[in-house]
Amino acid sequence: MPRRPLLSRLPLLAACLVLAGPLCAQPQTELPPATVTPVEPEQPVSVLEPFLATYEAHYQGKPAGSATMQLVRDGDSRWRIDLTIHGERGIAGLARLNLQQSTVFDTHDGHYRPLTQATARRAMFFGKEVTGIYDWSAMQAHWEGDLKKERRRPLPLQAGDMSALLINLAIMRDAAPGATLRYRMVDLGRAREYVYEAANEPEIMAVGDMSYDALRVARTSSDGDQTVLWVAGGVPTPIRILQRKDGEDEIDLRLVEYRGV
Repeated sequence: MPRRPLLSRLPLLAACLVLAGPLCAQPQTELPPATVTPVEPEQPVSVLEPFLATYEAHYQGKPAGSATMQLVRDGDSRWRIDLTIHGERGIAGLARLNLQQSTVFDTHDGHYRPLTQATARRAMFFGKEVTGIYDWSAMQAHWEGDLKKERRRPLPLQAGDMSALLINLAIMRDAAPGATLRYRMVDLGRAREYVYEAANEPEIMAVGDMSYDALRVARTSSDGDQTVLWVAGGVPTPIRILQRKDGEDEIDLRLVEYRGV
């Protein structure tokens, strides 16, 4: 089956990560010394703390650029999560491809509740921008901008609905050996049910010169494509985020370093 080019896969990458909200890379401090400890006694981060993480971006096994994920406070009771992807090599570099996505949210009844969303995709010959509002008083969400007409229609909200980026945060909070994680994503004019399965045991993964016990959490779509995240206790962001298509690695983000901000 022919594989679609990177440009056409960007919306899926945003939905996969949706780990949210994007910003530019800044100088980083070194990773703290790592000790390999079991995931079981130390659950993944459950309390929100600001962070900035830098990733290497790969496409079909080849370096394609870099990505940053950032969580910051947005007032007394709100947060913002940002994801930025910069195309710097290969097709993405030639096209000067950049993707930015952000979700402003609060916490309500134990849920990460999205309030607003912004997505921008830019390249040499095109640019698209979309903004979304989650109106919890009316229990509706709607989007404006460069979307098909049917995706600009209001969508009914349910308690617990999240954007794609917030699902990444929820996985960091909820992942446990052998767990089944169920979420409803309402993002970019669509609502979908996502089910993730966590492995029974962690596996050792390297981040630079460090090693971490990381728990594999995976979702398989109806067409067989996979999204896989690796979660390590004490690390606020996934060690790795991998999207597989037709049984082969396609989009792959690998953590380089992170720090609190």
